[in-house]
Amino acid sequence: MTELTGPERAAASGQEDSLVILLHGYGADGNDLIGLAEPLAPHMPNTRFVAPNAPERCVNNPMGYQWFPIPHMDGSNPTDAAASAAKSFDLLNSYLDGVEAAGMPPERTILLGFSQGTMMSLHVAPRRAKPFAGVIGFSGRLLNPENLAAEIVSKPPVLLIHGDADPVVPVSSLPEAADALTKLEVETYTHISKGTAHGIAPDGLGLALQFCAMKLGIELPG
Repeated sequence: MTELTGPERAAASGQEDSLVILLHGYGADGNDLIGLAEPLAPHMPNTRFVAPNAPERCVNNPMGYQWFPIPHMDGSNPTDAAASAAKSFDLLNSYLDGVEAAGMPPERTILLGFSQGTMMSLHVAPRRAKPFAGVIGFSGRLLNPENLAAEIVSKPPVLLIHGDADPVVPVSSLPEAADALTKLEVETYTHISKGTAHGIAPDGLGLALQFCAMKLGIELPG
């Protein structure tokens, strides 16, 4: 089975006690999100950041990667897209198993996804045996929410952030995901970034930092 690899940034202090796994969106790569470590690391000195590349080259952008094809965007067959997604779920689970086996427990690990990376995070995290410290989802959605009640295993806290001017993934995806999660008693926080398109705005990133600090026991100044 293909192993996921990508850029990473070591803990600034050299004393690693937590991990943030950054999952990029459709057509991007790990380098697209590892830059988030730049503003976050000064406040999270004991945290390592990793940003694995998705396993497939993107149909619409061969220079980037995809976790699975998107039929309405690339003309792929829905059956093939579903099979690709299932394979990526397995690959991400294997990657997360490796993270834990290497000594970083789930309770010290946060998944942070953007767009398709959010879809991956929200699908995989609640189906794992042990809850992560938290899941942060920017500009994404919960895949097949109708299946979650029968498949949920753990309940990591979740922060959902979305721009109200997103032309790619509708902002309505946020309350749809939040409703499904809260009905299952998942601790869920939400935020709408005003005037933000398909991206990560400063207000959303600031809330992500506060969420990480709260769930990892990091004291922020002020």
